Amino acid sequence: MPKTIVITGASSGFGAMTARALADAGDTVYAGIRDTAGRNAPAVADVSAYAAAHSVNLRAVEMDVGDQASVDAAVKQVISDTGRLDVVIHNAGHMVLGPAEAFTVEQVAEIYDTNVLSTQRVNRAALPHLRAQRDGLLVWVGSSSSRGGTPPYLAPYFAAKAAEDALAVSYAAELARFGIDTTIIVPGAFTTGTNHYAHAGHPADTAVECEYDELYAGIMDEIPARQASMNPVPAQRPGPPGRGRRAAGLGRPPIPRLVPRR
Repeated sequence: MPKTIVITGASSGFGAMTARALADAGDTVYAGIRDTAGRNAPAVADVSAYAAAHSVNLRAVEMDVGDQASVDAAVKQVISDTGRLDVVIHNAGHMVLGPAEAFTVEQVAEIYDTNVLSTQRVNRAALPHLRAQRDGLLVWVGSSSSRGGTPPYLAPYFAAKAAEDALAVSYAAELARFGIDTTIIVPGAFTTGTNHYAHAGHPADTAVECEYDELYAGIMDEIPARQASMNPVPAQRPGPPGRGRRAAGLGRPPIPRLVPRR
């Protein structure tokens, strides 16, 4: 049975690819994108063009995961359009690159907001509907980086993804009796196919950053290069219909391996 799915952070990268794959599989997919009338207008146009060209039910919805009112409005629109919501994919995230000490407290808090608190905003908007249905699926796009430490210079991002993983595991236990399943996807390092490095944030305290550069010169260029050498197959847009459903935990698990938590 086709599902109604919302994906956060779907303007590019994993989110955009997953949205298209699930739509190809026959599901109704809402690609959550912020600033749809502004800087992300081209991404919205791409969504519409893909839907028309492939005759699929793929739609963009304005959703700024940093704003509870925006998230509430997006979920309300989905329910108004389709009458239900089956799957929520927590994909939105933001990476930073630099020595941990050089990030201000405010910067670290912002990274936590994007990668962790955003999921809470979405859950508070979506879960009442899933609980009322006694059915649903939460998919959390985690990261192998949540164990931290390697590679260096990614500490705030690592810490935020670890917090997201812990939150996801706790939610899994609390939602099980409502018939809501949980899947945590743990991708490896992807240096192409996403905008992680291109859009990565950098430390505000450049003086401290320069002090680290005296001993670690060139390391920020070396990190993506080394990761790319370990992952020779670049991220590609999912191909044959059906792969997207499996990627979201709706069928047989592909690689990267799904890690269901209860």
